[in-house]
Amino acid sequence: MTDLTAGTEQPVNDRMLTLDRLRRLVADGEVDTVVMAFTDMQGRLQGKRLHAQYFLDVALEAGTEGCNYLLAVDIDMDTVDGYAISSWERGYGDMEWLPDWRTLRLLPHLPATAMVQCDLVWPDHAPVAESPRTILKTQLDRASERGWTAQAGTELEFIVFEDTYEEAFARNYQQLRPANQYNVDYSILGTTRVEPLLRDIRNTMYAAGMDVEGAKGECNLGQHEIGFLYNEALVTADHHVVYKTAAKEIAALHGKSLTFMAKYDQREGSSCHIHLSLRGTDGELVFWDAERDGRTPIYDQFIAGLLATMRDFTLLYAPNINSYKRFADGSFAPTAIAWGMDNRTCAVRLVGSGASARLENRVPGGDVNPYLAIAAMIAGGLHGIENELDPVPATEGNAYTQGLELVPRTLREARDAFASSQVARSAFGDAVVDHYTNMADVELKAFDAAVTDWELRRGFERM
Repeated sequence: MTDLTAGTEQPVNDRMLTLDRLRRLVADGEVDTVVMAFTDMQGRLQGKRLHAQYFLDVALEAGTEGCNYLLAVDIDMDTVDGYAISSWERGYGDMEWLPDWRTLRLLPHLPATAMVQCDLVWPDHAPVAESPRTILKTQLDRASERGWTAQAGTELEFIVFEDTYEEAFARNYQQLRPANQYNVDYSILGTTRVEPLLRDIRNTMYAAGMDVEGAKGECNLGQHEIGFLYNEALVTADHHVVYKTAAKEIAALHGKSLTFMAKYDQREGSSCHIHLSLRGTDGELVFWDAERDGRTPIYDQFIAGLLATMRDFTLLYAPNINSYKRFADGSFAPTAIAWGMDNRTCAVRLVGSGASARLENRVPGGDVNPYLAIAAMIAGGLHGIENELDPVPATEGNAYTQGLELVPRTLREARDAFASSQVARSAFGDAVVDHYTNMADVELKAFDAAVTDWELRRGFERM
């Protein structure tokens, strides 16, 4: 039997919980529920709510488990064919959930509730290679072998509506009322209109252990962004999925709804720009040469690898049919596989110097699974370093108009690039590539069978 408390590490900060503090809170009646959760393929938190005393008395020693179909379903939670790890023929067995105690936190927006995020392992305790968190940890281990850690930050946009989720569902998600009626990009007045919700999300996430930077309005109607300070890549991904779930829950408590869809309507889409840099295990700079006051060869090779693998790995940056609706010229969403210095028309934007030197991947949308996207960025960068790739020259001016190679424009195109990529198979393994190729196949099959509102509007009477 696995000792689930073995190797317990110190929390990320003093707002996170230790097991000892959780025990005291339970004893004092301040916590009565513990959520054990993991992140699925779609980037959603899935799990169980346990009575806190049961969690301490039983689950800490015996653990808990869940059906392996949880990594083999579509967005509707329907079982689908094509996954090697889970099927009727394999009997739909269990995966065990192994808590990472550094993620133990209170959820202040929910009464007397704590949460711990888990890794997935098989009954023989081997990691589930297809789990998003495992995929990221594997790439972080590859970087660690070279003496490096990865620092990351995600900038996640969303659109707020005055309608509840129940009302939105009843209206088939049409004719909803955005929280702002005009472009409120950087508008203080525009964010004031939504400040009760934004403030609640900010303060709740701070109390839950995240380092909140601030909130700002965006271009689409009712569109906003709440930013968080960069952190270790795994911590950032863990925070990201908790925040994404909690923001929806807090919106519901306010009688509102919000969406992280990459492209809700024909106006601006919602992005999730990902900032990333490497550091030495002792914090030394890897991307910047202080003596030369410039980029290091490793940084240039990392950029080259990120660009060289951009098409192959786009499936991990843009995992849904809807993701590709963002990629429009002149939209601040990238189409060109290029890098530039503080150039928002490129897929990769370089910003900062010295300790702040980092690259920004502008391809992912609000629907991204952060574990998969950050893993792909690290794998791409390591590919460039291991093969000593030379970067193409920086793009100056408007990358949309320079005839550059483009990111895939459809899920099918991205699926084919990923499935046939030897770089992807070398970095992630055949099992992972086949698993997420099948995820794309499932979505494509479902979409191909759907009759859209666009078709009905154009064809019902006039065809």
